[in-house]
Amino acid sequence: MTATAAEEHDPALRGAHAQRWLILGVICLAQLTVLLDNTVLNVAIPSLTGELHASTADVQWMINAYSLVQSGLLLSAGSASDRYGRKKMLITGLALFGAGSLVAGLAQSSGQLIAARAGMGVGGALLITTTLAVVVQIFDDTERVKAIGIWATVNSLGFAAGPLIGGAMLNHFWWGAIFLVNIPVAVLGLIAVARLVPESKNPSGDRPDLVGALLSTLGMTAVVYAIISGPEHGWDSGRVLLTAFAGVAVLTGFVLWEIHVPHPMLDMHFFRDQRFTGAVAGAVLVAFGMTGSLFLLTQHLQFVLGYEPLEAGLRTAPLALTVVVLNLTGLGARLVPRVGTPATIATGMGLLSAGLAAIALLGGRGYGGMLLGLVVMGAGISLAMPAMANAIMSAIPPEKAGVGAGVNGTLAEFGNGLGVAVLGAVLNSRFAALVPGAVGAASLPAALAAAEGPGERAAVTDAFASGLETSQLVGAAAVLAGGLLAAALLRRAEGARTD
Repeated sequence: MTATAAEEHDPALRGAHAQRWLILGVICLAQLTVLLDNTVLNVAIPSLTGELHASTADVQWMINAYSLVQSGLLLSAGSASDRYGRKKMLITGLALFGAGSLVAGLAQSSGQLIAARAGMGVGGALLITTTLAVVVQIFDDTERVKAIGIWATVNSLGFAAGPLIGGAMLNHFWWGAIFLVNIPVAVLGLIAVARLVPESKNPSGDRPDLVGALLSTLGMTAVVYAIISGPEHGWDSGRVLLTAFAGVAVLTGFVLWEIHVPHPMLDMHFFRDQRFTGAVAGAVLVAFGMTGSLFLLTQHLQFVLGYEPLEAGLRTAPLALTVVVLNLTGLGARLVPRVGTPATIATGMGLLSAGLAAIALLGGRGYGGMLLGLVVMGAGISLAMPAMANAIMSAIPPEKAGVGAGVNGTLAEFGNGLGVAVLGAVLNSRFAALVPGAVGAASLPAALAAAEGPGERAAVTDAFASGLETSQLVGAAAVLAGGLLAAALLRRAEGARTD
């Protein structure tokens, strides 16, 4: 009996269908808490650099430790949820996430905070995979696109609202409060999940692929470390080249392992489906552009334009508001049946690219151009993300819903880490090349502290603004290329199915 058939004969699950929208609200609450922590640290960067004496690389690792651990474990967590029960994994994930938040909130050094963030990533991996898997299981085909649209709205809201919530917290409390606030939400989520969410699983699910999880985590960590440390140590330094080579080698080993292992956490045959491959390319680059952009913008708003943390968070809110408004109106869900998935994704990613370009070209000296770019980015995300998530889940068998959710989450988290690392590296390289030689500092706070007089300070901020412009244009080009590639592959797949 397949997982779907088993669930159809499960009395608890049959009753749960009548409460599917309430269940969706519960799991979205759990998911929102996890996703907020991808960007909530962005507005705390000035506090962290001052109170914990964190370097630029330390700050990037505080952000990337969370996303990289998640991306390495999501596939294995999805497989475990299919086999052992999605409700059990939700409860376990909430407990681990709450405990990690407590440790992070009380951290006394950069190293402690990085370690705590990595621990939170373990709980986050369990949560992200099970939320989408439960959505797929409790909604039928007629409502699934709309439900995934709401799920994707929360997904985007979590990333975009992090700076706003973080800014509000920092306006009244110390930086550790942005983690401690997760604890009551985790407790509320535990109670709600235990009472409302039905258990569902695939009794014949494959065993978790622990070796694959280890290889993917090590490989991605090494690659992103090389990207982060490139500007500091030099792109041609032995440390950077050796780490990059090791990362690529480990990821190659991961692919070979997945091809030959009896129970892979990622079946490489999925990549033969061009729907899957196209959606994969798009999902990575949407996350790349959105998260990398927010990482840079929150620094620009505070360091260059002089806004306080709360003010900076409020000025990134239009991105989240645009996504929420357009997705709750069902625009994406209505557009997919009319114009098709390829055209919807191409349109969405084209708008996201245009928004990044607008920020680069119009937002360097004031907020007006930045506002326009954020709204256009939000419109693009609201169209592209639900269509891509639905395309990925449609290309994977229903009994593998957890694995499918793991694939989708892995792509998003990997894109998040790469966005911060790549666009941050472009910014740092450009900034280091333009900062006045007399100042001689590679980070903006250090360069401003070392600058003598208004002239040097203006030159430092000009260098940072130029680095921001360059990095956003790089992001815009990558997102546009990904959108065109995803649309082409999806259109070709649709053509092949109709032949």
